[in-house]
Amino acid sequence: MTWKLIPLLLLAWIATTCSARDRTDLLNVCMDAKHHKAKPGPEDKLHNQCTPWRRNACCSVYTSQELHKDTSHLYNFNWDHCGKMEPACKRHFIQDNCLYECSPNLGPWIQQVDQSWRKERFLNVPLCKEDCQNWWEDCRTSFTCKSNWHKGWNWTSGVNKCPVGAVCRTFESYFPTPAALCEGLWSHSYKVSNYSRGSGRCIQMWFDPDQGNPNEEVARFYAAAMNAEAMPHGMGLHLLSLALILPLWLLV
Repeated sequence: MTWKLIPLLLLAWIATTCSARDRTDLLNVCMDAKHHKAKPGPEDKLHNQCTPWRRNACCSVYTSQELHKDTSHLYNFNWDHCGKMEPACKRHFIQDNCLYECSPNLGPWIQQVDQSWRKERFLNVPLCKEDCQNWWEDCRTSFTCKSNWHKGWNWTSGVNKCPVGAVCRTFESYFPTPAALCEGLWSHSYKVSNYSRGSGRCIQMWFDPDQGNPNEEVARFYAAAMNAEAMPHGMGLHLLSLALILPLWLLV
């Protein structure tokens, strides 16, 4: 009877080697970047807005504390480069940074980069539409001088300042729509999703940790989809064929 198990074992081996190994690389991982931990784990004392990730985080307590400062030592980035940023606006930037530094659920969107301060970044993370809309609404009356904050600053003083010729205007002038803000601000780190919070199909910047981390489900969904697309040519057909003949084989 042992020979009857051959196709079942073959099916399991193909599925494992083509899917599970790759999926592990996409789930519960930290980026290879300046302040990220090598592996996620508990951080019970994460500070303020970063606390949603305390049960499983890629950031340290120190990093979470620095993220809440107007000009932190992490990147020497000054939010108030065009005057005092409104507190309601700043809280979204703090939350954005907490997600970037602390989340272990961004694996499906991690890309390699050749930059002096990091080897990886995330790209086109599907941000829930409400999170983007609220970010834009709360920041539209604050001021900035650039529409892409990833590059083009004057760093001669050691802190980011507006480049020569750049004019301080309202966020709404530089970012006329929510998508312009969320997608353009960090060179397409985010892509505004058509899905809503709680759908299991978009990453939430804000969530109640007592209700669990909804981004774990989102990462699993997109990791599974990406692994299916990456399956070697013809392997899907082999899996389907084995699945179809297995019942007949076991009846022999």
